[in-house]
Amino acid sequence: MEDDLDPREAERIRRRDQDLDAEGRALMNPGMGKVFKQIQDAQAKAPKESPPKESPPRRKRCARA
Repeated sequence: MEDDLDPREAERIRRRDQDLDAEGRALMNPGMGKVFKQIQDAQAKAPKESPPKESPPRRKRCARA
């Protein structure tokens, strides 16, 4: 299939795929272990916390004629 593509189009697809993979590679950079740990801690803590209190329903205003 790639043989049928224009060289410019093939290069554009390659760059797009590389950009999409960049997010995943960024998490592997040195120092990202701390961020990963913070995310894990926040996810573990979330179910233990009580759910936020719901505010009372708002009253509807009467339409004036």
